[in-house]
Amino acid sequence: MKHSLLHIITGAAMLVSCASCTRMKDTGTLNTTSYSDTTATLKAATEITMGVAVDYTPMTADSRYAAVVKRDFDGVTFGYHMKHGAIVQDNGTLNFSRADDMVAASSGLIVFGHTLGWHSNQNATYLKKYAGIVVPAAAELLPANAGFESGLTGWSVFNTGNPSGTSTITTTTVSNEVHGGTTAMKVVNPTAYPGSQWRVQVSSASFPTTTGKKYTASYFVKAANAGGSIRLSLGQAPQSGSQYQGDQPIGTAWQQISFDFVAGTPNNTFLFDMGQAANTYYIDDASVKEFVAASDTATIVKKLDTALNTFITGTVTHFKSTVKAWDVVNEVVSPTGFLRTTGNSSDVLDKSASDVFFWTDFLGRDFAYKAFKYAEAADPAALLFINDYALESSSVKLDSLLLLVKELKARGAKVDGIGTQMHIAWNTTYNGIDAMMQKLAASGLLIRISELDVKANPLSRPGFVLTSVMSSYQADMYKYVIQSYKKYIPKAQQYGITIWGVTDNTSWLYKNGLEYPLLYNADYSKKPAYGGVLQGLQAQ
Repeated sequence: MKHSLLHIITGAAMLVSCASCTRMKDTGTLNTTSYSDTTATLKAATEITMGVAVDYTPMTADSRYAAVVKRDFDGVTFGYHMKHGAIVQDNGTLNFSRADDMVAASSGLIVFGHTLGWHSNQNATYLKKYAGIVVPAAAELLPANAGFESGLTGWSVFNTGNPSGTSTITTTTVSNEVHGGTTAMKVVNPTAYPGSQWRVQVSSASFPTTTGKKYTASYFVKAANAGGSIRLSLGQAPQSGSQYQGDQPIGTAWQQISFDFVAGTPNNTFLFDMGQAANTYYIDDASVKEFVAASDTATIVKKLDTALNTFITGTVTHFKSTVKAWDVVNEVVSPTGFLRTTGNSSDVLDKSASDVFFWTDFLGRDFAYKAFKYAEAADPAALLFINDYALESSSVKLDSLLLLVKELKARGAKVDGIGTQMHIAWNTTYNGIDAMMQKLAASGLLIRISELDVKANPLSRPGFVLTSVMSSYQADMYKYVIQSYKKYIPKAQQYGITIWGVTDNTSWLYKNGLEYPLLYNADYSKKPAYGGVLQGLQAQ
């Protein structure tokens, strides 16, 4: 049901009292429910576990923030500090220090674990490097002046034609003769020596190598005229270890030439051989690096499986005495209902971000299955949840999630419950909420509202002011969600309700005052939204 102010404006007199009105009824009359009574605590108003998401700095350093949390709620979920990106260090070790601080600050509260498997808030840089998805950059081995910025310093001219001096080897600063920086090497060879490439030859300085390891030498080159030719020869010591690259045809546009070789000695040089064809050659930006091969798919999958196991097992084990329930897999269903991957996650704007990594790109459907199996093995007594958003607005996504749960359970995974996030707005349809609750109840699993917040300004209109009217609409929605949960989810399946944040100004949706989605103002005073939740909990 979508509501419009046009349905309630029946006269000027009605507008006078609209400051205290709330959501409109279908009859066109005003709902004058008051949400001013906010004296009771939420946890005292219900048998349902009431939780709230908390952040590190206010929970550990702001006594007023922590006092409100402990006064009104039974439990907490850490917004960030139990996620992969918060715990996994760049070297793969697990650092629980900040999460431990938050556990200590949450003494007396139930701590819900969030989250063991997600595509966001990952240490994606570590995962890609460890698994071999991204090949780490190798160190440059050539001594200084690989780009000829200091002329020919460090380079040795071995041969200049037959007779000697027929060719000239200098440097150039002409802009269209330089690839990078301000200088390049210029070789003018007026005579062709077919089969005797060495007749015009320049050597690099010596660089260190390890016998038996593979390396890549590269450089940029172009010729003044078509039909040029160049090759690299490896000047290993002793010379019996030399290797040669095949002749490389060179045109008039810059091109990068690479030559892979296996070192036969601890130190090497390479030589540009330019005697094959008469031409003028421009050479710039030379390089030698150890060859680092990308991992094959099987190796990547194996390493990611190990990384997933290490994080989940280590984290669940570390908090075994504290955390009795976990979001094991988070947001694994795409907006279109398919298993989420890089390709179908249109809601993720920057897929290359350092904290974004889609496990399913490599592990596929085994990602969710293995995550649950690893969590169960680490703590068989813990309750394990799958968590997702937009289930109240997308029946396709909801149905897909329920089918995934059936699949996981059929494969032997321990899935105890489903979390519906419910990042919604004041005008989210009631019918969608009710339909979702009924389908979730039919699963027979534990159901929790896991990340509830209600937007008052869903279109992000600039200059928005949270008026008393909009505050009442927001409170209406909070109240309705609680009532729908209580109505359709049997008591035995009600695992709890978590509000996703404390004060508006600390919400992930706040955006410098564009949105006010939570129960408390910045000064910790209670909003009508608090009263809406309270009435929903108190209603029979």
